[in-house]
Amino acid sequence: MPSVSRLAASAIVALCCLATPALAQSASFFDDFDTLNGQRWYVSDGWANGAHQNCTWSAGQVKTQDGRLKVGFAPSSGAGGRKYACGEIQTKTAFGYGTFEARLKTPAGSGLNAAFFTYIGPQQGKPHDELDFEILLKDTSVVETTSFVNGVSGDGEVGSGMSHQLPYSSDSDFVNFAVTWTPGRLDYYINNQLVRTMTESYQVPNNAMRIFFSLWGTDTLSEWMGSFAPPSGPIAMDVDWVAFTAQGESCAFPQSVLCALQ
Repeated sequence: MPSVSRLAASAIVALCCLATPALAQSASFFDDFDTLNGQRWYVSDGWANGAHQNCTWSAGQVKTQDGRLKVGFAPSSGAGGRKYACGEIQTKTAFGYGTFEARLKTPAGSGLNAAFFTYIGPQQGKPHDELDFEILLKDTSVVETTSFVNGVSGDGEVGSGMSHQLPYSSDSDFVNFAVTWTPGRLDYYINNQLVRTMTESYQVPNNAMRIFFSLWGTDTLSEWMGSFAPPSGPIAMDVDWVAFTAQGESCAFPQSVLCALQ
């Protein structure tokens, strides 16, 4: 159900970040999160996506620690009237054709969603385009992939993404996720293994997109995400690194899926 969780690119964000021309080609980068680069990243803070979300985006739930990005979820008494605070971070720049990849580890817990995705939408003056890796933490052995083109799911309906068995649970160790976007084609990878290809015009986005990480919960979307089980304390998704490699470039850093494919 990715479109529900993407409304975080709200009007507040639109005020801070300028709209990006379709398929503007931004520079490749690799970020190992030794520090949080404020020129690259915008941290969501002070609002929620809607009534379905039981937490408020909070800057306090996004930090770097021990060379990793931590995107958190924790009890909170003053988080916008909600019982929990949660973390979301996005790039200030949108990226065109190329490879988006990250290495991450999630917590576990029913009613929670950990996501690595790209998004652009009406808040930036563009149609809703999106690429997704979502782990519903009720079952950390599975990841869902999908795309959106002009607000319509490439899998037919919201929440109808394809499920992939992970080589091991995402709460037990780090997993590498990558998607290569080229004209007319999407290739999704898990630990450098191709798991999905999408080539239909209604499946492949047409607009440059920003990179996001988020961790959020729900009390209402139980059919999709499971009944919410309150964590006993603060939890977090750990991101070891993230990278974008522009189309036409190859093997920019040793961990890249592009190096494995050579």
